[in-house]
Amino acid sequence: MLVDAIRAEGFRLSKNRTALFWSVLFAPILTLVIGVITSFVLKSHESRLMADTEVPPKLREMLTSTPLDIGHALVAGASGLANPLVLAFVVIGAATIYAGDYRWETWRLISARNSRPNLLLGKLAVVAVLGLTAMLLMLLSVLAENLVRAAVFERTLTFSMTGEMFGHFLGLAGLGWLRILQFTMIGMLTAVVTRSLLAALFVPLVLGVAQALSPQMLMPMGFPPDAWLSILVNPGAATDAIQTMIEGGPGAAALPDGLVLKAWISLGLWTLVPLAGALVWFRNQDLSKE
Repeated sequence: MLVDAIRAEGFRLSKNRTALFWSVLFAPILTLVIGVITSFVLKSHESRLMADTEVPPKLREMLTSTPLDIGHALVAGASGLANPLVLAFVVIGAATIYAGDYRWETWRLISARNSRPNLLLGKLAVVAVLGLTAMLLMLLSVLAENLVRAAVFERTLTFSMTGEMFGHFLGLAGLGWLRILQFTMIGMLTAVVTRSLLAALFVPLVLGVAQALSPQMLMPMGFPPDAWLSILVNPGAATDAIQTMIEGGPGAAALPDGLVLKAWISLGLWTLVPLAGALVWFRNQDLSKE
């Protein structure tokens, strides 16, 4: 049963404290620490920065005593819930889940008790919860960072959340969750094909870096950033385009015609094709040695 597979994978992950720390706790803690240190450093140089006419407006606003709106901060934080730091560390837990049975040779103990699709889908469900947990902790980190900033710069706290802002928040959070799942799908396919935990960890990271660099490689070949090929090979750029559309404003109005459709197709293909490939490969895989 699928529910049994999900429960079993969740139980096993709950006992792996190392994977849980690195995949869901480290990135939020690091973000909070860097944010707090940055606030104190800026505060120590406040007078010099305020006297500098070339200081960026956003930095100058941070140094002033204007009220800090927590609602706006949460919406802004939702746009970065699937940033490269989060992706790089969530994939640690995902690789452990997807490739652990190959490493510890435990497939033979569980494959006879459930169907093969259910075993992989159970792992996927737990990774989805893992990604959601990482996002929640990252959001709490952003909230804590803003509270510290308000205390350091003596800014009063306010909260406003219109219906439109709440819609943006949900849309950005949902998109971030989809991006995390898409990124870990490469790990699932790699784990099934190679039977290696290290490959399931490093292949998504290397591929992600290559995709981020793809615009620099495709531009000299005559493919602009909004071309079909440029978007199809780069789900990160596709996510950025959809995020711009969700945020609205001048940025959304400036998006080229058809770019959002290309972005959804790219993100969908990079999510569903690796999942389908992993399910087909695993269903026909010989597990006699496990």
